[in-house]
Amino acid sequence: MPRLAVYTLAACLLAVVAAVVSFVQGMWIGVVWVLLAGLSSNMTWYYIKRGKAERATG
Repeated sequence: MPRLAVYTLAACLLAVVAAVVSFVQGMWIGVVWVLLAGLSSNMTWYYIKRGKAERATG
């Protein structure tokens, strides 16, 4: 797995944890963490697919 994919996956997991903690505490800022988790999830898939394409072409 490409290094950037690992970093974005870690950011996604941390954003999900932050969202859960925010919602448990009753804070509305958890919505921002959910959006950040979605963005970093998409970035993770992009870097994984890009890495596979680079390996396939040589």
